[in-house]
Amino acid sequence: MSTALLDRHAPAGTLFRLATAGSVDDGKSTLVGRLLHDSKAVLADQLEAVARTSAERGFGGAEGGLDLALLTDGLRAEREQGITIDVAYRYFATDRRTFVLADCPGHVQYTRNTVTGASTADAVVLLVDARKGVVEQTRRHLSVVALLRVPHVIVAVNKIDLVDYAEEVFTAIAEDVRRVARELGLSDAVSVPVSALQGDNVVTRSERTDWYTGPTLMELLESMPGVDAEDDAAASFRFPVQLVVRPQGALAPGLDPEVFRDYRGYAGQVVAGTVRPGDAVAVLTPGQPARTTTVVGVDAAGESLEEASSPQSVVLRLADEVDVARGDTIAAADTAPRPTTEVAAALCWLSAAPLRVGQQVLVKHGTAVVRALVQEVAGRLDLDTLRLDPAETLGLNDIGQVRLHLAAPLPVEPYAVHRRTGAFLVIDPQDGATLAAGMVRGRDEA
Repeated sequence: MSTALLDRHAPAGTLFRLATAGSVDDGKSTLVGRLLHDSKAVLADQLEAVARTSAERGFGGAEGGLDLALLTDGLRAEREQGITIDVAYRYFATDRRTFVLADCPGHVQYTRNTVTGASTADAVVLLVDARKGVVEQTRRHLSVVALLRVPHVIVAVNKIDLVDYAEEVFTAIAEDVRRVARELGLSDAVSVPVSALQGDNVVTRSERTDWYTGPTLMELLESMPGVDAEDDAAASFRFPVQLVVRPQGALAPGLDPEVFRDYRGYAGQVVAGTVRPGDAVAVLTPGQPARTTTVVGVDAAGESLEEASSPQSVVLRLADEVDVARGDTIAAADTAPRPTTEVAAALCWLSAAPLRVGQQVLVKHGTAVVRALVQEVAGRLDLDTLRLDPAETLGLNDIGQVRLHLAAPLPVEPYAVHRRTGAFLVIDPQDGATLAAGMVRGRDEA
């Protein structure tokens, strides 16, 4: 690999979100434990507890050793079965950067957890067993990463020690990864030979892979540019309303008594753009015409702000008495998306019950929930050929393309434009279970 990524140094102290993925027994939890251990992000009492448990289980044979997977597999069932079941979040920091890490399960049945962990990630570290190479679950995870438009993909070819640190094995796997990534439209997939158990090329460069001249895994993670907060703040303003605020009781510090007496605000998170008092905005309510007004105040923690940008959570005050409720979206008036009832989308189907044409579901977009009808299943992704094959249904863990008709128009935008305003959930109207994660491909078109 070239050193281009290393030349774009990340600002010290910046937050970077990453997720791990891979097949069963590829060593994800051990790799995460190695990252934490070798970057000195493990407290002494945690290390002692892991050492005791490792010794009780005879880990490492007569010489002993640490089962680093115990640092992340926190559920009892995970420890007993030796697998990861739920997404485990860990927080650690180096001199260069602060990390939020999501260790995702490898079992096919837990693909939904991988979607959850990767949905907000700046990078995904995808593990491949050097003895097995690229398998179906590898292609599935790369497909999910491509759909979710994760900015960076690092493929850690793990257990390189079990193939005698063979350069030809790594080269063949790296080429397979590049081929699959190209077919999925992933231009930024980097491969690194590692041994999570021995620590080769995780944090410290290994002399046993002297044929590899690229960066270690940690060097990549410290140098990769994250999602540019300035670019996100410069996008068009979008604000899903979560709650109408009518405070009771004592006056909040920093607010004018005249303002507080008739206070009505709308709480939520700025998911895109920046808002300031005086900005013209449109209130978008499902099934109703857009209404325009002006922002007269931006409040947070009892203080008035001059502006708020993504991803701040604030309360907006509006000039006019517009009927605003949870589920509405407040957007910049000049770029407000036109709500639509026809949505073409990619779905990661996460339910054991199959998706069928004509099925009635709920669609949750932002804070809005509306009924929807599955009008068409346009195709299902074949994980061997990576082509979209004709299909009439989607089954558990299938990735496909569908067309939905919404009972009320929503202000959806293409996922390629913005990951937050282009994402939605498909929910079972009977029991409220999540059926699928969806990404908007287009509006008013198949």
